[in-house]
Amino acid sequence: MKRIHKDNYAPKYKSGKWSWDSERECLNFQPHNDLENARERFISTNGYQFLRTIDQEEELIFREEYMRPKTSSDSDIVDIQDIRNLVLYMMPPEFLTYKFVQFMHEPQVDELIHSLIIYFEYYLRLAEFVLIRRDEISDEMGQMQSEQTNDMKRTLSVYLSQYRMLVARNYCEIIGGTDNMAKFYHLNVVTKISATIRDKFFYEQFLTVLVQIVWIAMHRRAYFVIEMEMNRLFRSEHFVSAHDKYPVFSITERSLLYGKNNTNVNYRFQESPLIQELKFLPSEDMPILWIGKRKYRGTDIRIAEMELEYIVPGPQLCLIDVAHGILGHPKRLYNTLLELDWPAVRYSNFSEEFDPYHIIRRPHLKVPKIDELKMRTANETYEHFYELKWTINPCSHFHICKWVRREMLITLSKSGGLLTNIVSRCERELASTSPGPMVDRIVSLYLKRISKIRKSEGEVSSGTGTSRNSLQSPSSRRLL
Repeated sequence: MKRIHKDNYAPKYKSGKWSWDSERECLNFQPHNDLENARERFISTNGYQFLRTIDQEEELIFREEYMRPKTSSDSDIVDIQDIRNLVLYMMPPEFLTYKFVQFMHEPQVDELIHSLIIYFEYYLRLAEFVLIRRDEISDEMGQMQSEQTNDMKRTLSVYLSQYRMLVARNYCEIIGGTDNMAKFYHLNVVTKISATIRDKFFYEQFLTVLVQIVWIAMHRRAYFVIEMEMNRLFRSEHFVSAHDKYPVFSITERSLLYGKNNTNVNYRFQESPLIQELKFLPSEDMPILWIGKRKYRGTDIRIAEMELEYIVPGPQLCLIDVAHGILGHPKRLYNTLLELDWPAVRYSNFSEEFDPYHIIRRPHLKVPKIDELKMRTANETYEHFYELKWTINPCSHFHICKWVRREMLITLSKSGGLLTNIVSRCERELASTSPGPMVDRIVSLYLKRISKIRKSEGEVSSGTGTSRNSLQSPSSRRLL
């Protein structure tokens, strides 16, 4: 196997605990060399055990074999591909099938993950607002609610429903089984018989991975809120398990968070909340279904803001002052597990006035204008001129097989087969008599790499588009 070695061999993430050394009168760090029996080793998601932490050997294997290379587009910025690679590396071994790994790298799945991150960014803010407002009106010195307060809550609830429409649209593109999703469809093409059991496990694994991806993207906060809402979105409330750490909302709070289209019937006829959002779609919200497909032309400022928030690539979110979790943040502020490195944040000199990545500034909800929902009904929508096209470079067969062989590769590396330090690599390179690749070979590889990162002149002149790359050149969004 051809290896691409990096200079940053030393691990960035250290798993262990600090203790006080009374003899030396200083802090002593004790690393976790064996994490198999550690309590913080795993985290349970829908009954599956995901790794919560890794040791230094596993980190080195991940950084050398599965992390995005520096030659990829925007390699110094956290992207969806970085979060997905980390979750695929930490998920259970039974998930590592060729079909599932290939499915996770499809463009429709990438779109669904992107819309889910946007939705939960807004959902967590609104849920926090609901809990704070509950304390404000239930205390002995409770505040009185006015009609303007209720109007603001209704507007915020409609905004959340609009983000839910984007998730529902991308979800329907997957379950429709069209285009490249046909090979993952539950019906056999020849016999037209549904593979119910296989599709059930495939669906459960996919939903579990989505919980992990969104949780990591949201700075690993509000885990149980994310897990509960994810299960409710895709399966309805009948199939949300009871958990003592799940928040309990009142009927009024549920109507605010779940929207006016949410209805519960007998579980035999129950539809998921995502499908319900599309069945009762207001006429003024119809252009939302075309966000990311074609350029919106109209007078509705709300839809224009949603389109800008959706199509702007992660590395450029700071230019429009929007936060989508950790997307678009510099990697230098995070360790290998995509956890904030607070010393690096401290030396970056962020403040309330200068915080382009929303690390110091607290997430908040913008107070909507009075009668904004009534004003939206008078907006106009014009015929579109431009369509948004995507350049898709799917994940190669080699990298999918590399993910499938993850456990074998980790075992081989830990046994000393592939894991070497920088001194051994330098000694081997100095002792090598190989002349190396020819100049024309180096130039051709360079041009091939650049062609994957940049768009050709013909694609640029054809209109606005975004760029997507494979694991080799990970997925990235770019406005032209």
